[in-house]
Amino acid sequence: MRLPNGYLLMLLLLGGLTAQGGQTDQEAKLEEVVNTIAVMDSMSGETIPAGLIRDAQGIAIIPSVVKVGLVVGERFGKGVVSVRRPTGEWSRPLFVSLSGGNVGWQIGAQSVDVVLLFASRRVVDILFSGELTLGVDASVASGPFVSAGEKDASDTEVEIHVYSISRDLFADIDLKRAILRVEAKDNDEYYVQPQVRPEQVIDDDTEKLPESARLLKLLLQRRTENES
Repeated sequence: MRLPNGYLLMLLLLGGLTAQGGQTDQEAKLEEVVNTIAVMDSMSGETIPAGLIRDAQGIAIIPSVVKVGLVVGERFGKGVVSVRRPTGEWSRPLFVSLSGGNVGWQIGAQSVDVVLLFASRRVVDILFSGELTLGVDASVASGPFVSAGEKDASDTEVEIHVYSISRDLFADIDLKRAILRVEAKDNDEYYVQPQVRPEQVIDDDTEKLPESARLLKLLLQRRTENES
């Protein structure tokens, strides 16, 4: 698979951060997140409708969601959420985990990358309370696709559109009753701020951003502008 030049540059910059001062668990996760977006955008054929990305109130990207249960199909993975700010910009990343529920696995894969698009600000507000149960706190469904070159396909009744990628292909996954949870320890460590609240992570842009967070924000902003 060939990655676009812009993504290669960002991955090289993240790699440079690792070489300079060692890589934290959070920085390693952000590198995975950037790679997930690169894979998604380099895929041919079906793609995510431009309108969903352009109008999304938030996006969660959880790379490498893996199977942890032998019978019920329970899964676990860590990733980040970025929220649309009033200015139209994307926020700095909030670290989260996805776990629990009877996560259907129609494709038989052991690991997938999961992307959730939040169509409603209400979903973001619920997540800020600490956790969000998919399909209970907010309606959820597999996201619609369009062919390359098409622009729109949406369901205004759905609050969270779910996409999953396995081996460079979009695949079906059922995340009903899975829990998206704010990872307080990861946020505290990454932003070097004890007991940092989700609202502070999302709304505060006065502090100098860690370089890996700045790169992710730039990537999401470019991705959105390309869909306008």
